[in-house]
Amino acid sequence: MKQLTFTLLIAALLALSIQAQKKAMITKQPFGKTADGTPVDIYTLTNTKGMEARIMTYGGIVVSLKVPDRNGKFDDVELGFDSLDPYLAGHPFFGALVGRYGNRIAKGKFKISGKEYNLLVNNGENHLHGGAKGFDKKVWKAKSGKSADGPTLELKYTSADMEEGYPGKLDVTVVYTLTNDNGLKIEYTAKTDKPTHLNLTNHSYFNLAGAGNGLILDHEVMINADRATKVDKGLIPTGELVSIKGTDMDFTSPMRIGARIDSTQEQQAWGFGYDHNYVINGGGKSLTLAARVSEPTSGRVMEVWTDQPGVQFYTGNHLNVPAGKGGKPYPKRSGFCLETQHFPDTPNKPEFPTTLLKPGETYHTTTTYKFSAK
Repeated sequence: MKQLTFTLLIAALLALSIQAQKKAMITKQPFGKTADGTPVDIYTLTNTKGMEARIMTYGGIVVSLKVPDRNGKFDDVELGFDSLDPYLAGHPFFGALVGRYGNRIAKGKFKISGKEYNLLVNNGENHLHGGAKGFDKKVWKAKSGKSADGPTLELKYTSADMEEGYPGKLDVTVVYTLTNDNGLKIEYTAKTDKPTHLNLTNHSYFNLAGAGNGLILDHEVMINADRATKVDKGLIPTGELVSIKGTDMDFTSPMRIGARIDSTQEQQAWGFGYDHNYVINGGGKSLTLAARVSEPTSGRVMEVWTDQPGVQFYTGNHLNVPAGKGGKPYPKRSGFCLETQHFPDTPNKPEFPTTLLKPGETYHTTTTYKFSAK
């Protein structure tokens, strides 16, 4: 009898293992059309542990990201919408691929070899996130696939010479991989036929308690950075990399987001909270831990690994969305961003690590958002 019970137990475990392995897949569905009638598709990636990412071809947007808590319960931790129309109507870059240049460029201008290029000014007197119709508003060509790490979605887009004021025909490829160790890996590759500036990132807003489930002030954050780029009132870097140790911007030891978010120190006052580029310790060379965030109620933990030199920590200070997924509102500080990047306004700051891409060179960078629970 004991032998039979043991045999049945082994068979059940084997069946569960086989079932789990079958969950690693990618499927495609129509998701609507843009105003000019261009079809938009959405791809659902599922790994062997049941984690799910839904990514659409419009803007390369991560529409949802379902992650288990400490009890194995899955929740969507990605702010966004249930359908295409609200994205088309305008939104604060929920889950989007941002380019050609993530973050700000002072006064919408830069020079290459003495020639000045003028970009749209769309953030006060500055240029932000690629302009009026950046990569977040393009329909990308998609191809699903699989790798040893998990299902993949390859997105391609060709940006024409002088699109949004940027020089050079730019061929961009972004590959999303939903890894079987519960990571969302994003690999960016690009080539140009003229010198141009490039700074690609993903603008996901996270709430590890679940999208629409309250504010993020009790999330505990560690950012692996002793310094930040000092900014002026327009959040443009002055060129100085300043020590933040011991200040209200210091997250080298884990700290609640809400503990010091309303600091009157000028850097935070100008950003209405956290909206700053942190200089990653040892960053810019190989994959490095940039940040770790934990949420006490669910036990979910998110780590950000990147080969970029900086990460923009933004606490949703200007969020005001009446109806997100399931009709839930996204008020101020209901989501946070950790956007891996080169530093803001680098085209005008030769002292910063360069963002200039030249013909014959290949732009390549990788970021992984890795999830677990405790």
